[in-house]
Amino acid sequence: MNPDTVQKLIDRYCIMANNVDSKFPRHIYCHMFRHSRAMHLYRNGMPLPLVSEWLGHAQINTTREFYANADTEMKRKAINAALPVINIIDSSTNNYDFDDEELLKKLYSLK
Repeated sequence: MNPDTVQKLIDRYCIMANNVDSKFPRHIYCHMFRHSRAMHLYRNGMPLPLVSEWLGHAQINTTREFYANADTEMKRKAINAALPVINIIDSSTNNYDFDDEELLKKLYSLK
């Protein structure tokens, strides 16, 4: 199969899926599969250097720039992992709700 044939196949199934559910995108590109797989690996704990190697990037900065975007859930886990250390230093942090989506967005300047 050549890339054009694969893309035509993907296009056909995208249209079919979009006809069933209009929220499904009408166009998906092969590179989106690569990007999605890399993001799932990273978000499920694969270290960034291994993701970079798996993708075949010569420089880890390429991987970091395009694939290593932390989502809110990753940030929540990082905050919760650091919480015991924070509590030892300052016991007043117990008043924060780190499961509050709006608070997390504010903490990370997403809102």
